[in-house]
Amino acid sequence: MERKLIAIDLDGTTLNAESQISAKTKRVLTQAREAGHIVSIVTGRPNRISANFYDELHLEGPMINFNGSLGHIPHQQWSDEYQYTFNKEVAFDLLAHREELGINMIAAEGKNLFLAVRDQPVEVGFFPSVLQSNQILNQKTLTENPTSLTVAVDRSHQEHLLSYLRHNFSDEVDAAPWGGPNAVVELGVKGVQKATGVDFLAHQYHVARKNIIAFGDEHNDTAMIDYAGWGVAMQNATPAIKGLAQDVTSLDNDHDGLATYLQDYLKLAE
Repeated sequence: MERKLIAIDLDGTTLNAESQISAKTKRVLTQAREAGHIVSIVTGRPNRISANFYDELHLEGPMINFNGSLGHIPHQQWSDEYQYTFNKEVAFDLLAHREELGINMIAAEGKNLFLAVRDQPVEVGFFPSVLQSNQILNQKTLTENPTSLTVAVDRSHQEHLLSYLRHNFSDEVDAAPWGGPNAVVELGVKGVQKATGVDFLAHQYHVARKNIIAFGDEHNDTAMIDYAGWGVAMQNATPAIKGLAQDVTSLDNDHDGLATYLQDYLKLAE
């Protein structure tokens, strides 16, 4: 079998509902690497809360974060590292209009950047429940262009926020609502998606598109699933992702769906 580039999403795919990697998933991904294939994390998560999974899987190559906007090797300087950013004025504009837009929280992030402001108590995964004094987002503290803005709003204001962003910043950023219970909109650089990161990895490893396998479950996996030669939707994936993928795992992320599928697809030993 030709060498495969295996691009794995984290939440809802590699991770179970407890945000953990099962023993079987670790074992199978290790077997895949030992068989000569490449395993790469391609996630919407920031690097600050995904490097632990990279380490847990004992990966060595690049990791893709922020839905394709950051490609880097954790814990080291790398000459081929890239990071897409957009104008910090977008953040300043949202800060100035957060009351009328119903914004409860804004977080600005990058590889070495985390700043946030929270006007209302809001529990959104991935963010500290208590902000340190050096983590407060304002016009003085945000001195560099961000890679990502995450905006939590009142549910009743989400469509208004999306309309505002389309009207004012459609040439600069793409805005995508999160799935799940929280009314959260994530902003990233216009046109940059997970497929951007997978294409970068493919060129790094000299792997043809037909030899790319991508696993995902949510809307932010759309471009990656579409780009890959073999896109695989998780059993727990959205209907749209299942409709786009070449195949669907027989089991969900809570029952080793990714590992079981790869074991069979790559003909790895039990």
